[in-house]
Formats: sequence, structure tokens, C-alpha cells
Amino acid sequence: MASNAKTLGSSGVLYTDRRDFYMRPNVVKELWTDVTPFTTVVANQQTISGLKDPQFKMFEHRNPWQKQEAQAAAAANGQVIAKDNAEDDIELKASSLVGLEGEGGNTSYDSHIGLQIEIWDSAKATKRGVCLITGKGANKWVVKNMGDEDITVAENDYLVVIGNAYGEGTTAGTAWSDELQVVYNQCQIFKTPLQITGTLLEASLRGESSELARLRDQKSQEHKIQKERAFLFGRSPINISGGFNDGSTASTDYHLSDGSGNRVRSTMGVIPAIEKHGYASGADQNRFSISEASYSYGDFVDDMEKVFQYVPESGMKRAFCGMGAMSYWSKMTGASGFAGNSGWTVNLSDMERDALGFNYRVLESPHGAIQLIPTPVLRDAYSKTMLVVSDENLFHAQYRAPKFQANILTDDAYDGVKDQYMSDEGIGVTLIESHKLFNIVD
Repeated sequence: MASNAKTLGSSGVLYTDRRDFYMRPNVVKELWTDVTPFTTVVANQQTISGLKDPQFKMFEHRNPWQKQEAQAAAAANGQVIAKDNAEDDIELKASSLVGLEGEGGNTSYDSHIGLQIEIWDSAKATKRGVCLITGKGANKWVVKNMGDEDITVAENDYLVVIGNAYGEGTTAGTAWSDELQVVYNQCQIFKTPLQITGTLLEASLRGESSELARLRDQKSQEHKIQKERAFLFGRSPINISGGFNDGSTASTDYHLSDGSGNRVRSTMGVIPAIEKHGYASGADQNRFSISEASYSYGDFVDDMEKVFQYVPESGMKRAFCGMGAMSYWSKMTGASGFAGNSGWTVNLSDMERDALGFNYRVLESPHGAIQLIPTPVLRDAYSKTMLVVSDENLFHAQYRAPKFQANILTDDAYDGVKDQYMSDEGIGVTLIESHKLFNIVD
């Protein structure tokens, strides 16, 4: 028997207007909740506010005793330094002095007299002997052999300072000193506006009951994540010349301007700073390229040695990682896949929660532990990037404190609300070699 009962239906007013499809009409889910771990960590580690100028300078110093050496010039090739207590000259290669007064040149100084030097071949693989610097000449050291065998010097041999030795009854040697270095960066003005009409402001809505409140939340996160990107990826012409020179003494004052000619300041992010001023090789290497297919345990140990050569005061290094980088280290923990096939694994802790509100895992190495922090903005081209920072050499700079500016558009009785998040901030980076950038490539 046919029924005349009315059905729920899939068309008409009953479907389009009267049915309520919203299970929880005032709950909205978001993809990202913890969006800015880098800014959070740096700001909590060290924030310097009340700057006197949006462009700021920072002092840094590299202890010269880390490496004190020179190289033998071509004129010294084949020279024999006899074991007979006689003095011999060693010509110094131009621009080879490191960690000594006159660094970067080949000039000898009175302060070099009395230093002991080891002589190594150009690969620093074979030690030829030990000498004492007893005098100086034009671009040369006068030395005596401190051993019981003759020393034959070759071009590009390294002359490495190991100590000093003075005779009985002598006076103090000639003193020398170095100078501090200056690096630069600047704050930039961030503005994130939002605006709705007065009609929408008063509307009764599902999803979020107040569109103004929803937009304020959304734009607050947008403001934070754009700061995060700027602090990591931002580029600035302030670094256009050597070091972090701001160009203020050059013939051209390097800066940007907008379409109306207003000066635009931008902060130099950590990653471009490493890319521009870092090192791809050597003892202070801080740019690393990891090949997924061929990276070995030996490579891992050698890289971690350079990461931890400057021991962190906190006892642990922090690394901000894209999801690809997190996946790479996670694959290294199991016995299957390419990690197992390559014959080595790493120790990686379970996911933990930091007191600042972000997740992390701990990667153990023979030289120290690294806190791996998933960082949402490291995605797409940066997915397989890992940035290891030195907390002691990184800070958050604030020229003007962040503020929320409410109802900034009131001319002619504007029927609506326009707000703005505004801040004038930057990042301070010193001793660039203490920060490390890893890129994992297929």
C-alpha cells in the first residue's frame, strides 16, 4: 500500500534551508596549531627590546688561539733546517697568517719571536719537525731546529704554533692584541590587517559565531608565521658587501624602497645568512649536503663533530626540521629500508612535548644530542632542511613591541571594523660558523 508519509528529501526548501547539517556548528578545525616553534624558542631564549635604532650592530670575537699558523712560500721549497743550532729563514706565503698579528698577510712581527712551531706537509698528514722562531725578516721567520734531525721544508707546508719558549734571564716578549668584529642586521615592519563590514559584524553565523573574532585569530597566526618565515628565510641588502656591512660608508647606501619611495627595512634571516657567509668545507664548515643514497655512518660522525666543536652551554643543540628531514632521521632508526641496508642506524627518542608547547625528538650522536623540532614553515623546497642553531649566538630583536591596533579606520563614519597586527622586529645572528645548515638531497 502506498504511503503518503513525508520524507526527509534531498531537494526543496526542506533540504536547502530547514535541515541542519552541522554536528558541532560552533567548532572549526584548523590544520596547524603550533605554527612558529623557531620564533617561540628564540624569543624565549633571548629577546632584546627597546633598541635605540631599527638597524643594530653586534660585537663578536673569535679567539685567535683556536688556530695560529702560516704557510711556507715557494721560496722556502727544498730548504733544509739543520739540527746544528744554526738559524735559517722560512719565507711566508702571502695571506697565510691566521690567528696572529697581521692575520691575512705575510708580514712577520716581533711578537712572533719565541713561538714554537710544528712543520707539517700541505695535507697536515706528515709532521716534519719542530722549530723555534728566534727572529724575523721581511715576510719571513728566522728559526732554529728544536729536534735532532734535519727538516726539509716544502712549499705550502703548514707552520703551526704549539707554544713558546724563552731563554733564561730574558725580558718579556713583544705583546700583541686583536680587535672585536662588528656584524649588522635590522628590524623590519610587519603589518597584518583585517577588515569586515558592520553588517557582517552583527550577523548570526554558524561555524564561528563572530566573524571578527575568527579573523582576529586567523590573522594573529598569519602575522606570527610570516615573522617566522622572515626570521628563517628573509633577505636583506644590508648584507650586500662583506660580512654584515650596512653600506652606510659606501658611495651607495644600499636599501630597498616601496612603490612610493618609502624606505623598506628587512631583516636577514638565519638560513640566507649561513648560505651567504657560511663555509661549505674546512674546520668551520656549516653548510652540509647529505645524500640519502650514500650518506654513511662515518659521514654522520664527522658532521656531528663539526656541529658540536663549540660545546653548547645548554648541553644540547636545537635543530629545526622540515617533515622530510624528520622522516629521514626516522628511517635511520629501523633495520629495514635504506638505513638497514647501509649497515648503520641512529638513536632517536620518542616524540616528547617541550614546556614551550612544541613537539620534538632527540637525536643522539657520538658528540652530543640534538633536539629535532618539526617546523611547519620548512616545507616544499625546505622540507628536507635541518637548521641547527647555537642558542648563545641568536636573539630576537624588537625595535617596537608587537601590538594589536583595533578599529584603525574611522574616517567618514566608516560602517565596519578594520584592525591591524603590527610589529617592528628582527633576528640577531652572531658567529655564523656556530650555526649549521643541513640539506638532504635525493
